[in-house]
Amino acid sequence: MRTIAIIAASGVGKRMKLEGGLSKQMLEIGGHPVIWHTIRAFELASTIKSVYIATKADSIESIEELCAKYGFSKVKAVIEGGRERQDSIANCMALIEKEIMASGETTDAILVHDGARPFIQPDEIDDISRLSAIYGACVPANRPKDTIKYVGSSPEVFGETLDRSRLLQVQTPQGFAPEKLIEAHRLAALEQWYATDDAALVERYFPGQEIRIYETGYHNIKITTPEDIFIGEAILARLKSAQSEKN
Repeated sequence: MRTIAIIAASGVGKRMKLEGGLSKQMLEIGGHPVIWHTIRAFELASTIKSVYIATKADSIESIEELCAKYGFSKVKAVIEGGRERQDSIANCMALIEKEIMASGETTDAILVHDGARPFIQPDEIDDISRLSAIYGACVPANRPKDTIKYVGSSPEVFGETLDRSRLLQVQTPQGFAPEKLIEAHRLAALEQWYATDDAALVERYFPGQEIRIYETGYHNIKITTPEDIFIGEAILARLKSAQSEKN
């Protein structure tokens, strides 16, 4: 099958409290930048044929150099992102539409991933690709460990307690039938309607489209706060140990 991946890597790390506009994707875990781990997973995934990366203008050169150094041949373009994450993805899809039309080849799915989620595994990417092609939409998620409550009428008190058995924490990569993702972003741009993830766009503009759940473990974290770097080191060590046991 043929899947195209978009990696959104424009985050400036506000919650990471980085100085000088440093990108959290360039922080190191296990001796490599966060974005290196992310790109490598898609490079190794058998279903992925091409990768497009949206990042800050001043990070384009460093990511291009990283791709060249490590032979990440599936990366077709590293471009400047937009004002919001959704704008960055739309920028990538404009290029992807041209590629699809130029190649004439069938694209089975488009996956959208956060550059700051470095621990997604190649086999998981392949599973999500296949499920996206079969069902039209697939989103990875895991079950919350904590009790979740609504905030009450006052921001200082709790309201209703939610049923944790019916809640999932949504992750990426989120996969979709190409025509639906492209159209959902087109309609959102016309309305200037922004969502926190791509699944919300597809839900809005294709209400009949069911989104398949792909339940993951707890390794696919997003590097967001300083504590996540230490957690990430532990996750990476565990993943390497598990891989060694398999081999």
